[in-house]
Amino acid sequence: MPKRTIALITGATSGIGKATAVKLASEGYDVIVTARREEILQKLGKALTKKYGVLVLSLAFDIRDKSAVQKAIETLPSSWKKIAVLVNNAGLAVGRDPIQTALTEDWDKTIDTNLKGLLYMTRAVLPLMLEQKHGHIVNIGSLAGKEMYPNGNVYAATKHAVVALSKGMRLDLIGQNIRVTVVNPGHVQTDFAKTRYKGNLEKVKELYDGFRTLDPEDIAEAIWFAVSRPAHVNVDDILITPTDQAGSTSIHRVK
Repeated sequence: MPKRTIALITGATSGIGKATAVKLASEGYDVIVTARREEILQKLGKALTKKYGVLVLSLAFDIRDKSAVQKAIETLPSSWKKIAVLVNNAGLAVGRDPIQTALTEDWDKTIDTNLKGLLYMTRAVLPLMLEQKHGHIVNIGSLAGKEMYPNGNVYAATKHAVVALSKGMRLDLIGQNIRVTVVNPGHVQTDFAKTRYKGNLEKVKELYDGFRTLDPEDIAEAIWFAVSRPAHVNVDDILITPTDQAGSTSIHRVK
C-alpha cells in the first residue's frame, strides 16, 4: 500500500478550515476534520471521500476544552496517529468595541479560542510528530497580527500572539525536523464578521462591501504552497491580502 499522509484541520466546518480540508484532500491527503458541529463534519467527510477517494475522520469537540482536546488525540485509532500536518485554523473575534467598554466575556471567548485552543491542539499533537520525527504545524494568524486598528484590541493581541508563538515553536523545535508556518490573511469572505458582529448583517455588509475580498480557497492555496515545499524548506510567515487592501484600515472601495 502507498504511504498515507494525514492532515488534521481545526475549525473545518466552514471558511478557511473547510477550504483547506478540500484542498488537502484533493492532493491525496487523508484528513482529520475537527469542529463543534458534528453533523456538518460528517457531511463534509462523506463529500471528500466520495469526490477524492480519501479517508476522513470527523472529531466533534470544542478546542477551548483542554480535556476534550486531550481525549480526542489520545484516543485516535493507531492508523490515524501519524499526523503529518496540523492546521490550527479555528479562531474567531467576538465584538468590536473599545477597550473601556468591551465585554470581558467576549475577551475570554476570543483568547480561549485563538490562543489556548491553538496551544492545547499543538501540545496534544506534537508528541506524535516528535515520535515519527517529522511534521508541519500551520497556524492561521491575521493581518491583525501585524498591526493594530481601532477597536481591534484583544482580537489583534491574540493574533500578534499567534505570530509570536509560531516563532517560538520554530525556536523550540529546531533540529526536530518539524516545520512551523504562520499564515496571516487580510479580509476573507467567511462567517468571521457575522460572529464578530454577533449576527448584525448590516455591519457585516459594511465591512465587506465595495471591494474584492479574498476567498477561503486563496488561503488554502497558500497553506498548500507551504506544506508542499521540499522537506528542507520552511516557509516561516505568509502575509496575504486582497489587492485592494494595503492595511487593516486602508482599503480601496468602489462606491
